[in-house]
Amino acid sequence: MKLSAFNFDLPENLISQHPNENRDESRLMVLDREKQTIEHKMFKDVLDYFEEGDCMIMNDTKVFPARLYGNKEKTGARIEVFLLRELNRESLLWDVLVDPARKIRIGNKLYFTDDDSLVAEVIDNTTSRGRTIRFLFDGSYEEFKNKITELGETPIPPYIKALRDVVPEDEERYQTIYAQNEGAVAAPTAGLHFSKQLLKRLEIKGIDFAKLTLHIGLGTFRNVEVEDLTKHKMDSEEAHINQATADMVNAAKRNKKRVCAVGTTSMRAIESSVSTDGFLKPYDGWTNKFIFPPYDFSVCNSMITNFHTPQSTLLMMISAFAGHEFVFEAYQEAIKEKYKFYSYGDAMLII
Repeated sequence: MKLSAFNFDLPENLISQHPNENRDESRLMVLDREKQTIEHKMFKDVLDYFEEGDCMIMNDTKVFPARLYGNKEKTGARIEVFLLRELNRESLLWDVLVDPARKIRIGNKLYFTDDDSLVAEVIDNTTSRGRTIRFLFDGSYEEFKNKITELGETPIPPYIKALRDVVPEDEERYQTIYAQNEGAVAAPTAGLHFSKQLLKRLEIKGIDFAKLTLHIGLGTFRNVEVEDLTKHKMDSEEAHINQATADMVNAAKRNKKRVCAVGTTSMRAIESSVSTDGFLKPYDGWTNKFIFPPYDFSVCNSMITNFHTPQSTLLMMISAFAGHEFVFEAYQEAIKEKYKFYSYGDAMLII
């Protein structure tokens, strides 16, 4: 398939800028692949589609305050530093994006505090916007992370940030309620719709929750710039699947139960670690798995996701799972019915 096959016109007013007042009261579009039907529900109605012994696979990554603001030495120019990933814990080496990038060169120092307790030195240019920096900090690693948390800002997506300031509610709402393992620069947004009450009701009904971790980087949102999708390279992201999760998922699969990936990141992690006979294996490592049509999924027979941007790798995965034509029919319906798109938007269940 070609990149142009994933383009569509999305009205700007359907791009959600704020989370729903209640997590589980966003809208839910239900796609039945076998019947080729589309239903309109509330997210809490997801309860009606699952039974005892079914399994939901959830990404428990936790977003950290990855956006910092520093001042360049001598000029004092304000520089945004977006922490992408830690390269070396002992040396406090990080891959970052800087903005404006043209002002930052190797050897420059950036000051994040008035008392110079946190300084960074640029030691490498990796891409036009990307840099490798070494933090200069006098204290333990824990104290360093506390300082980053104190100074950093929740990295809500740039299309939201362009239109409004980060507000305190973002710290809580741009995080799933089951977030546990810190390391993502973006939230696994399909999980944002689950409230404590809904999770409890699912648990009472006998649904199993299998947790895995995939630390989302900006690669998930990087534009595809080649018409031939086979030539697109995904950025690598760190993933962890333990034995208990693999056992829980495989038991549901053997028992012919519904196995549901909550979000595209959960699906990518699962599909990165599948045995030859189609079962989930434990995994510790990095994945640059890129899923686009045609693709045979091994483990899940359902998934929950949000509504995605035109030509995004996320939309490509959804199309691979539900069928390109069916997904585009659903998206046209979503636009007509004024569903909200992107991170803080509405949800879709594909069964």
